[in-house]
Amino acid sequence: MRIGLDVMGGDYAPGAVLEGAIDTIDHLSGDEKIVLVGDHLYISKKLEDEGIDPSRFDIVHSTQVIEMGENPARAYSQKPDSSIAIGFKLLKNGDIDGFTSAGNTGAMLVGASYTVNVIPGVFRPALAALLPAIDGRRSVILDVGLNPDSKPDVLLQYARLGSLYARYVLKIEDPGVGLLNIGEEETKGSIAVKSAYELLYENPAVNFIGNIEANALFTGNMTDVIVCDGFAGNIVIKQAEAFYSIYRERGLKDEFFDSLNFENIGGTPVVGINANVVIGHGVSKRRAIMNMILQTKDVVKADLANKIREEI
Repeated sequence: MRIGLDVMGGDYAPGAVLEGAIDTIDHLSGDEKIVLVGDHLYISKKLEDEGIDPSRFDIVHSTQVIEMGENPARAYSQKPDSSIAIGFKLLKNGDIDGFTSAGNTGAMLVGASYTVNVIPGVFRPALAALLPAIDGRRSVILDVGLNPDSKPDVLLQYARLGSLYARYVLKIEDPGVGLLNIGEEETKGSIAVKSAYELLYENPAVNFIGNIEANALFTGNMTDVIVCDGFAGNIVIKQAEAFYSIYRERGLKDEFFDSLNFENIGGTPVVGINANVVIGHGVSKRRAIMNMILQTKDVVKADLANKIREEI
């Protein structure tokens, strides 16, 4: 297994990204390797300073960087030698099995859409995130920011995509699906959500539990898969981050609240495209980068993209 890492992407790149990669190598088996995409001279010098044998990594040189504030589509087309563009070329050519970055999210999505392409039959790819529950379980929620406004048939497909992720990555045999709503009753919610409820209820390929309210999230009543549009999903994720920040600032200590720290999760996989891609938080430092890489390894190991292609 070869995991491509954008060394130049992120607010603390390239230093923190390389530090995270170094922390990861002891968690990999002999047939798993990280491919570092970035400035060869900087990477070599950093590894030397850290006392790391460069042969433990493969290095692919890039001369350009897509900055966090740049227009994604324009930057991707105008910087063909950027670390993100080269990473997607490696992915498309089969030189790496998965690609991950904490860099410009828009540029990563442009690369995913125009280089490896969307799986035929998928209406819209989604960003999937993991939510911890108080009882130690983990659930997948999608979409968390890629599509702020989703039609009922897209929400139905999110249920299928999320179920595949839960089955093959989280190892949940028959994952239950909940539709995030403002009430448990089927008559509650917007027109799109009420229509999605009917589609989910009638679809035998989905183990639909019903509507789930926000106060059930993070509890023992949380379903294995939570379906919502990117607007609501992004609010859920950002609020979880805010609660962790408040908890930490108040000097509290609790194992569950520690699990809300995005650094312990790593990144969000893009599901519905023809490759394994994970996008990390722009403010990721070494621990978050390490977990981002390890999450990419789990997605590759599950062969998620091919599993989705076979089913969709």
